[in-house]
Amino acid sequence: MSPFQLSVFWRLSLIFFFNSFLFFLDIFTAAVVATNCHHGNAQTLPGRTTAGNQSELKKVLGDESDGMAISFPQDSVCSWTQWLSYGTTAFMVGLLLGTLLGGALSDRYGKRPVLLVCVCMHAVCGVVPAILPQPHLFLAVRCLTGVCCCCINICSFSLAVEWTAPSVRLWPPAFLGFCFSLGTMVGPLLAWLSPTWTQLHLFLALPQLVCLPLYHSIPESPSWLVLMRRTDVLDRYRSKSVADKQCVDLLLGSTWMMQQTAAEALKDQAHGRNAFCDLNLLKHPTVLMRLCIMSYLSAASALTYFGICMNIGSFGVGVYSAQFFSGLAETPCLLIPLVRLGRRPTSMMTLFLSGTACLLSLMLSRYQCATSAGDAKLVMSFALIGKFCILATIFILALYGIELFPTVVRQRCVSLVNLSFRIGCLVSTLFPSNPNGAISLAAMLMYSSGPIIGCGLCLLLPETSGTPLPDSVEDCHRPSKHPLSVCAP
Repeated sequence: MSPFQLSVFWRLSLIFFFNSFLFFLDIFTAAVVATNCHHGNAQTLPGRTTAGNQSELKKVLGDESDGMAISFPQDSVCSWTQWLSYGTTAFMVGLLLGTLLGGALSDRYGKRPVLLVCVCMHAVCGVVPAILPQPHLFLAVRCLTGVCCCCINICSFSLAVEWTAPSVRLWPPAFLGFCFSLGTMVGPLLAWLSPTWTQLHLFLALPQLVCLPLYHSIPESPSWLVLMRRTDVLDRYRSKSVADKQCVDLLLGSTWMMQQTAAEALKDQAHGRNAFCDLNLLKHPTVLMRLCIMSYLSAASALTYFGICMNIGSFGVGVYSAQFFSGLAETPCLLIPLVRLGRRPTSMMTLFLSGTACLLSLMLSRYQCATSAGDAKLVMSFALIGKFCILATIFILALYGIELFPTVVRQRCVSLVNLSFRIGCLVSTLFPSNPNGAISLAAMLMYSSGPIIGCGLCLLLPETSGTPLPDSVEDCHRPSKHPLSVCAP
């Protein structure tokens, strides 16, 4: 990798590391409020083991007593804790809005400016609740945080992939996901050290504010610059060093034909000639079948992943340790690019293993009455295995979806698949935990059956690993006889 590529990746990895802090903020918020606002439960810092989930928060809200012990003013948070249970829903709505806005804004103004604006807003969103703890403002900030998180994901993944050679396109999603997992492990430690509402938000937001100046040197996507004919910026990137010149030439050489095709498509759309034709291609049986299958796989993956993430405190283990091991369970995703089974076999394997692990977790918790600490850890272990497998599926599908659709409708299809993913995130909030803190039977059945059904649907999709991206519907039916050659970065 050239020095310029390395600078891109370590800055994007830092963004993803901090992105996880506010992503799971609702879990920590519920734990802190349940500890400080619960009747007679103002414990010292080392002894906090309150489960951080919505069901625990609702139980806290039902306990009223004159002897309530709190660590911050009564009118700051404890007086409106009933609003906190809607924080996850507001965040998921923000993710959905970010899906609708992120792609369009990055295509229009470039991925770099959108990423920089969202990173700054993301850091500010972490500080605002600490300074102004108001219920409606908190929900609005959580929604805006969801928008920023989604736009950061869209722009970061695109920049990382477009600054990578085609032969190693699977590494950027895996590496950025690994950094997100590291942040998921560090976030619980900072939350555990934050016994109050104000300290929690400041501890999670201040590191992001300190690192903001480092992101200014993130470059723009070379593909977008070619499409916008910004050759002056490309020349500046190429003039940094000989290795950077070779890197940019390799990236532009491998994607030049694709960018030329995309430029012609945009030109035709501007004159109103091909827009109606492109929309008709969405009704083609092949494109429509692939779109429906990928949309289902994305929705099922999101439902399982976020369902387990947001209810991690429902497995009978302390919320901070559970969240730490939740991040630890995701770190092996860095090894996914080493699996040489192809897109379809890997997707089928991870979907089946995820559904099976969730089903085993459900059976253990339901039929073996997992009440002891050992049984609870076993139940959580199966759930985390299912979470790891479904996360691996998400990484594969992110690239699989790009390779399945023809160039003329690829962006529209990918946007619809991403929309299905965010709808699955929003649906996951409709399955709250039981009053006893356990995940409901209906929720666990959804988490286990969805991936298993998706495993069977993958049989209807073709294998795309190592094949050129299709430019038309006819290319979708034509098996490639000349797969892409492996070129070193």
